[in-house]
Amino acid sequence: MRGDPLPISGTFMTRNSVSSNNNGLRGSLTVLAFTGAIGLMRLLGPARSSGIGARIVETIGPFLPASRVAMHNITIAFPDMEKNQQKKIIRGAWNNLGRVVGEFSHLRSMTRTSEGPGWEVSGEENIAAAWKDGLPPLFFSAHLGNWEMILPIAGALGLPVGGVYRAASNPIMERLIQRIRGEAGHGTFMFPKGARGARAIIGHLSAGGTMGLLVDQKMNDGIAVPFFGQDAWTAPALAQLATRFQRNIVPIRVVRIGATRFRLECEPALTLPATGERGADQRLIMEAVNAHVEGWIRQEPQQWLWFHRRWPKAVPIPHSA
Repeated sequence: MRGDPLPISGTFMTRNSVSSNNNGLRGSLTVLAFTGAIGLMRLLGPARSSGIGARIVETIGPFLPASRVAMHNITIAFPDMEKNQQKKIIRGAWNNLGRVVGEFSHLRSMTRTSEGPGWEVSGEENIAAAWKDGLPPLFFSAHLGNWEMILPIAGALGLPVGGVYRAASNPIMERLIQRIRGEAGHGTFMFPKGARGARAIIGHLSAGGTMGLLVDQKMNDGIAVPFFGQDAWTAPALAQLATRFQRNIVPIRVVRIGATRFRLECEPALTLPATGERGADQRLIMEAVNAHVEGWIRQEPQQWLWFHRRWPKAVPIPHSA
């Protein structure tokens, strides 16, 4: 099948080989620290791990350079917001990130429950309604709440969903991370970011599978699409896949409703454009997607990952009226 090239193939991430004993020692120590932290978190249980992660990261985070990036992003998104409120959002975002880290080792133990640690679903009927010609819809989400829960929940719901990941530079850590995700995934798939992953995604969709894509990070070889009123470089892969494979698109997000409790919110499928011109349709799809993500962030700004540079450095900070 011929079609548009997927932009994820243009950003292939390679693992750097160890070129010195110092680098090898540093990598080994990193693996030991990571393995020890995972083991400790599993002993502590999900609630305590989440709380400890939150306290540590919320304490250290505001002193890191990423907080300046977050402040710049928030000022672009909310130019009329007072500084104290902006700082509150940044502290909340660090807190949420710390919880995501603390909860990572417990992904496999998080199950569908009515209360306590675990997850629930709202709008599950929207997924069933979005099947088309016997094929499941595509999904998009953002780095909100605990995004690591998306694939485990999808797997538990019986959806043949795949996701894209950026490989860690340390191959041993990479295997550990993917093992944890695999244990929790319930038959879901993970594809590496790059040319090999893009080919595998095409095969997966051709065989009737589906994909869940996080669409809220800057992609330098993407397309400029408005986001909070400013153009942001956005990966068009979701729109390309939807038009190529004739799939519906369902917005989903994992909202944190407690320290280790989440709600997967499934919304009605997007109304897809049909101008007859593929490039125009794809741009309109991504405009709708970015507008959707913006709405989510406005509702829960402390649950979004503000720490990556979403807009080009040249984007001016809007001045309040």
